[in-house]
Amino acid sequence: MKVQNKIVLHACCAICSGYPITLLKSMGYFPIVYFYNPNIFPETEYEKRLNAERTLCKALNCELVETQYNPQEFYNYVKGLENEPEKGLRCDKCFELRLKKTAEFAKKENIGLFTTSIAISPHKNFAKLKEISEKIAQEYGLEYLAIDFKKQDGFLKTNTISKELNLYRQNYCGCEFSIRK
Repeated sequence: MKVQNKIVLHACCAICSGYPITLLKSMGYFPIVYFYNPNIFPETEYEKRLNAERTLCKALNCELVETQYNPQEFYNYVKGLENEPEKGLRCDKCFELRLKKTAEFAKKENIGLFTTSIAISPHKNFAKLKEISEKIAQEYGLEYLAIDFKKQDGFLKTNTISKELNLYRQNYCGCEFSIRK
């Protein structure tokens, strides 16, 4: 039996992580889903998204690592950028925060590879995510697996998985600033 290589998959939400989990498994990886999203507002929304991720990981037989909800980490990290537009510098800093924590976890667990489900969103800039992630990977002595999960109908596939499992579907990115948009 082939031993799969572990990879840490930062999951922004269950909708976005369904297809990445299945694709990574098909590529021979053993994904460990890391749910770190202090940007999500309010806490009730965070709980809905975490519960959906639990349902997904159970259905896909995938390990889920849950972190403590601490929105103050997000607010401290993006301080001064509250009025930035969506897809602006505040979003870049938010990605950086979440991916740094993912890299820290990977490093602590001696897993040399990480990626993120954020890349599946058609609303996110893959090149910018890749740039941020590769810089973090270099900083932590890790490798970032740069997969544009939305390619080859990935966004459609992830939505199909979420509908089949009747997962909670959010209608905004996550932070209170994205609600204003």
